[in-house]
Amino acid sequence: MGLGGCIILIAVGAILTFATDWDMQGVNLDLVGVILMIVGLIGVTTFSSIARRRRVVVPPATTTVVEEDRHQRGGYRDGYGG
Repeated sequence: MGLGGCIILIAVGAILTFATDWDMQGVNLDLVGVILMIVGLIGVTTFSSIARRRRVVVPPATTTVVEEDRHQRGGYRDGYGG
């Protein structure tokens, strides 16, 4: 579940807890909303800790200089045929 899913869980939980007054037999919507908000908060903290670990900056490795061998065309060394 990504960060967006966690935020949606928090929003749906808050709506169920604070913005509804429905009564369902056998289901406490306030408790369901609180549970959804807690799960969303746990998801946000987990996601942010994982994202923080991925952002660790690794210093660049030392560059290795590779010299290329330059091959002469046609056997000429100085470019004048000599």
